[in-house]
Amino acid sequence: MHISEGILPLKWAVLWYLVAIPFLAKGIADIKKKLVANPAFKVLLGLMGAVVFIISCMPVPVLTAGTCSHPCGTGISAILLGPIMSVFISSIALLLQALFLAHGGLTTLGADIVSMGIVGSFTGYFTFKLLRKFNLSLFISGFTAGLLADWLTYATTSFELSSALAGSKPMLPLFLSLLAAFIPTQLPLGILEGFLTGGMLVFINKRRPDILESLGVIARNPNSTCL
Repeated sequence: MHISEGILPLKWAVLWYLVAIPFLAKGIADIKKKLVANPAFKVLLGLMGAVVFIISCMPVPVLTAGTCSHPCGTGISAILLGPIMSVFISSIALLLQALFLAHGGLTTLGADIVSMGIVGSFTGYFTFKLLRKFNLSLFISGFTAGLLADWLTYATTSFELSSALAGSKPMLPLFLSLLAAFIPTQLPLGILEGFLTGGMLVFINKRRPDILESLGVIARNPNSTCL
């Protein structure tokens, strides 16, 4: 998610930063512990960071909303790394995009982290875990996780924009109009992200199921050898 630079009033920009900071602090602490226990984890962390950066780096402008549409990539990163670490790598991707690609901005970075990093990651993670508990397939669970992570990211962005910009007017009409503005682009993009998420999980499971086992994504096979 890339809300345009300066579109949020200062108090709202600060508020979203305050919401995001505890998640980032926890993410940094967890990553440090993980790297101490398993230095090779750095490779997967960097790979997932690149995945989120590339997937979320193809914006489709939504001029009526002051932002843009694009896939997010937080569904797959949350499933593989957990939601907290996914929030951190999403924040790095968003920061680099704001600094070097003019996608989003620094004043709106906190809001972007909340919508794409926090909401997207936790939605994708818990959706996947819930569906797997009901014994749904890896693809269906991944597809739904990627789809909902994407769509709820944009619902959150609509809330962030409408709450900040409604002023003295009722917030709900503005929220609904912003949500409607995203539908033509985000409806198909969310479905695409669902296919990407489910497809990536199936591909990894066919080629290297030990990776998913070691990350706790699928049950460990007692006959397999995990890294």
